[in-house]
Parts: sequence; structure tokens; C-alpha cells
Amino acid sequence: MNHNALLWLYMKLESMMISTHHWIMSMLFQDLRSHKYVASFSASFMIVGILVLLVSLALVRTPSVWNLKRPQQTASKLELTPYKRTEIADQQNTRSLPNFLPDSNDLEVTEEEIVDVYNHLPTRKRKDENDRNDVEALTSLRAAMHMVALGKYEKALKLFQHALILSPSHPDILTEYGQFLENHQQDFIKADHMYSRALVAKPDHSQALVNRQRTLPVVEKLDEKQLTRIDKKRLFLIQIPEGDPSLKRMKKEAYFQHIHHTVAIEGNTMTLAQTRMVVETRTAVPGKSIMEHNEILGLDAALKFVNNTLVNKALLTVSDILAMHRRILGHVDPVDAGTFRRTQVFVGEHTPPKASLVRDMMEDFVDWLNSEEALRLHPVKYAALAHYKLVFIHPFVDGNGRTARLLMNLLLMRVGYPPVIVRKQDRALYYEYLQLGNEGDVRPFVRFIAECTERTLDVYLYATEYAKHQRALTSQDSNEGEVAFVS
Repeated sequence: MNHNALLWLYMKLESMMISTHHWIMSMLFQDLRSHKYVASFSASFMIVGILVLLVSLALVRTPSVWNLKRPQQTASKLELTPYKRTEIADQQNTRSLPNFLPDSNDLEVTEEEIVDVYNHLPTRKRKDENDRNDVEALTSLRAAMHMVALGKYEKALKLFQHALILSPSHPDILTEYGQFLENHQQDFIKADHMYSRALVAKPDHSQALVNRQRTLPVVEKLDEKQLTRIDKKRLFLIQIPEGDPSLKRMKKEAYFQHIHHTVAIEGNTMTLAQTRMVVETRTAVPGKSIMEHNEILGLDAALKFVNNTLVNKALLTVSDILAMHRRILGHVDPVDAGTFRRTQVFVGEHTPPKASLVRDMMEDFVDWLNSEEALRLHPVKYAALAHYKLVFIHPFVDGNGRTARLLMNLLLMRVGYPPVIVRKQDRALYYEYLQLGNEGDVRPFVRFIAECTERTLDVYLYATEYAKHQRALTSQDSNEGEVAFVS
């Protein structure tokens, strides 16, 4: 039976049902007193009922068995039916779909054993990419060495840098680049750093070991020369009388500079003039957030606390570091201020220790601060290493960098140095040298802090000497005027 025959049968059955319905209704309104009509009505009703039942069963079975679609009346306007994916509907009937966003409670990691998500990720693709990078990096290295042989040092330098970017831990690239810096750039410090990184990647690299033995004494001599120069400038500065007007003015200006640059490194957008206004007048700056105001006020309170209580204290304790942090972050986050973190944090490429280890590591850190071994170090080395160690532990949820820089300046102020200013424009170098320390060589960070210390001393000395020179010129002009008036 084809499709047209089925449609014809359907229409005939529907016509019979309509005719039967009309006949029944007409019978109901006729005179039913005659038994003849009653018997006829009963028999007809039974026949019609059986037909209706059969037709209903046929219509119910039609779509699935005969694949026959019932004709529908077309609306005056075409309507689009809503799109629905059957596979999603089937899944919804059996189980609920997963939610790939973490629950808010799961974001608070309080367990001692922290899951290292990076070690659970598939690494095959990353390994393949590293292999391809190594191949390209070694090709660039060979091209650089060829340029060196031809005497084209500028092209060679660019090729060395390109190879290092592609494979920053390859010992051969680090060693060859170090030799180029040593022989053709006379940059012994950077060359020694390349050899050091090569030995971190491969401790038994023979060429790097030989080169390091040659450059290490030269670098140590250069570092000692820099520290000696810093000591001389410090001696010049402490000889200036405390009541010198230019020194007092410079101290005040450096105070605002220190607050401005320290909070700016962390992302604060206040200008130096705005920072000064907040500290001096406690006036709100239009267009700046409350948090930015509170960061400045917190560091101001912490500096005053350090200057009034901790500078002359013999031994530092964990409570002293917590008190510093409490003032730094007290206006921004009173809940976490002055308390160790209870969660795991991630800082760029550095993964700090577990939260459960923080207190013990801080106790060990304070023991090192007060040890004879640490106190025998040069003050700049001592302060820089303390800064690095505290940032490495990362004991707080927020405010670690500000606390580390304040602790560094506390250690320097105790031996007569002014607070060292790490400028906001040096932010990239600051974080780069911290990362190099995480990779095994903390000396670049110590040199960076030494450079910042020397720069700060130069600013103080220049300001005071310039003021003295200006006063001398003013006095000389005044004396010449008096002589001219007398004559």
C-alpha cells in the first residue's frame, strides 16, 4: 500500500466519523417513544463505537508503522520551530550535565597536600614543542657561531639572543653565549651568569666548568669594588650634620619617593604629587580607588612603625615581621593583615612552599637573620638576601613584596644607610632578577639591590652638595654686594 492510498483511507474514515456524528445528533432529537427507533439507535451506536475504536487504533499506529504524517493546517505565517539538539535532550533525561566551574568553597585550598595541577597536565605536546624549539635554537646557535667567525658580531649577538629565547635552559647555548659575551663584549658579569645557568641545567658540563673557574674571580673582584664604592659614599653621607637643611629636605622628599615607587611596583597608579598629598593631608584624590589610598596610608604607617620601634632593636622576631605586614595591609585587607597565608599561592613561574610549612620556614628565616653568619655579610648583601628569602617563602596572601622591601630597608637603616628606592621603571628588572634567583643564581639580584643602593646614595649626596654649593654662591654674592656698597 503506497502513501496516496493511505491518505485516501484516512480521509474516508474521517468523513464516515463526521457523518456518523451528525446522524447520532439527529436521532437524539427525534421521537424516541417507539421501540423500533430505540433498538435501531442501540445497534447503530454499537457499530459506530466499534468503527471509532478501530479507526483510533489505526491512527495511533500510523506514524510509527506506516510512516504516515497527519495533514496539518498551515498557519497564515511561517513559524520557526526552536532548535533543540537531541543528544543534549537525551543526556538531560538520563543525568545532569557537568559544571566545569569550581565551587566557591573549592577555591579556598586549606588541605596540607596541594594538588600540583601542572604535573597532572599532559606533557607530550609540550615536550614536542620543546624539541622543535631546541632544534631551531641549535640552528640559530650554529648560525651565530658562523657570524662570529666572519667577524659580524652584531648579527651574532642577535642570533645568540634568539637561540636563548627559544631554549633558555640549554647548556650549550648558555655556554657559547657566555663565551661570546666574555670575549667580544667584555661583559664578565653576564658571561659568568650564563655559565652559572648552564651548570644549573647540567652540573657536569665541562666547558661551563672551565669557563666559570676563569670568570668567577673576576666577577667577585668587580662585586667587591662596587661594595667598596658604596661604603665610601655612605661614609660621606653620615658625615653630614643631622641639622643640615638640605639633608632634612632630602629625607622628606625621599620618604615620599620611597612610598610612591614601592606601591607603584605593585600596580598603584598614584603620581608622586598625589602620593605626597595623601600622606601629608589625608585628602582623597578624585578618580582614584579607595584601595590605592589605603595602600599609601598602610606603607606610611609601616615606615613610621619601623623608624620608631625596630631600627634600634637588637634581634628581630617573627612577630616583628607580622607587625610590619599588619600595618602595610591593615588599611587594605584587615582580615589577612598580620597573618600567615592558609592557602597555596602561585606567583608567576614560582610556586611558593605549602601553607603548612610557612611558619616553620619563617622561624628558620628569623634564625638566619639573627645568626652570626648573616651578620658578617656586607650590609647590602645581607639586606638583599633577606629580601629574596622572604619573597621566596611568600608567607602572606598579599603584600609580600612591600614587606620584603621594608625589611630590606630596615636592615640597611640599622647600619646608617638611607631607605633604598627600587624605582617603578625598574619593575621588570626587579622581577627578572628575583626569577633568576629562583633558578639558582641570586647574585644578579644582589647586584641589582647594590645598584639601587648606590643610586639612592648618589641622590642624597648630590642634593646636599648642590645645596651647599648654592649657599656658597649666595653668600659670595652677598659679600660682594656689601663690599661694593661700602666702597
